[in-house]
Amino acid sequence: MPAPESGKLYVVRFAAPEFTSLCPITSQPDFAHIVIDYIPGDWLVESKSLKLFLGSFRNHGAFHEACTMTIAGRLVELLSPVWLRIGAYWYPRGGIPIDVFWQTGAPPDGAWIPDQGVAPYRGRG
Repeated sequence: MPAPESGKLYVVRFAAPEFTSLCPITSQPDFAHIVIDYIPGDWLVESKSLKLFLGSFRNHGAFHEACTMTIAGRLVELLSPVWLRIGAYWYPRGGIPIDVFWQTGAPPDGAWIPDQGVAPYRGRG
């Protein structure tokens, strides 16, 4: 959908704390808390469309890095945002949490970019 304030630097955040996909080797479920921050160009993400897109990974077998970068790549391709960052905080598989981070580049001057607010994995410690 068209961005209502094109030309202004504002950040839109989507958090998907219950993201799921499948391990491509074992077909066991993988879980992540995904946070997407972006500064719109001319287009916004419609939340229901994003929800359906993220839900499509539920039966998709791919490694954590591939899932994260596929999501980021599709959003950049479709939206041409001024700036986009994704943080994928994956829950442990085999006892090792894997977090994947990517952004299109440095955020523009004057944009307020808050911390994503997801604590690092601490296990039982």
